Amino acid sequence: MIQSVRGNQARTRNQRLAALHTFYRHLAMRHPEMLAEAARVEAIPTKRAPPPETYYLEREETDKLFTTLPKRGSLALRDRALLLLLYNSGARAQEIADLHVGDVDLDGPLRVRLHGKGDKWRSCPLWPQTAEVVKQLETVRAGDKGTFLFTSRQHKPLTRFGIYKLVKRHTAALCPTPPDTKRRGVSPHVFRHSLAVRLLEEGIEENVIRGWLGHVSLETTHRYAEITLRTKQAAMATCSPPIGLSEKTSRPNGGWQKDEELMKWLNSL
Repeated sequence: MIQSVRGNQARTRNQRLAALHTFYRHLAMRHPEMLAEAARVEAIPTKRAPPPETYYLEREETDKLFTTLPKRGSLALRDRALLLLLYNSGARAQEIADLHVGDVDLDGPLRVRLHGKGDKWRSCPLWPQTAEVVKQLETVRAGDKGTFLFTSRQHKPLTRFGIYKLVKRHTAALCPTPPDTKRRGVSPHVFRHSLAVRLLEEGIEENVIRGWLGHVSLETTHRYAEITLRTKQAAMATCSPPIGLSEKTSRPNGGWQKDEELMKWLNSL
């Protein structure tokens, strides 16, 4: 009904079904007489759904973004530091919002310590350019390591919703779309995808990328190998067929049994 009448996708249906499963489990624990009904709901299977499309910024787009960011204004420095840190570390929006001054090492080795999902900490290296911009932040120059790294105009900690709005505002020019298609914006998570694709294109091992991004499973990292065309093209170039082979040097049709040179070599063994 939710798909045929309202036009929702399978993922939406699965989300609603998961909520119903949780509710009926709770209901069955409190009211045993509802066990039969809860079992019927629990037996409803989820539908297979394609994974959501993964968007990322091309190199030209990230170059354009950081060259066109405002350089003047009371919050220009904060915004540049935040976007650089998002792209440099591949951090989630909440991980950036939770950062304190003491979580960033700017005197060497340059790194940021991120508190991610599952109460796990990880360290990510920083580019010297990123560290130089972060050093200039008012919160860093104040010297209090317990202060939140990024704050709002009212000097309150910046929330992940505030980070989302900030990213949308600065990346609006990167998403020119025809009027007949749905406009696709850039979220903080797009920077995370963009870093993963860049690392893959540079030949960084997937296990290193997994640790860098804080993925629990390597399967999550594998999906980035499926979305970058340049990596596929590079792989294809390494196994492309030789050019200019004549018919005399090519293997005759009919399988290896009809290859006279191969059979002669095998018989000599």
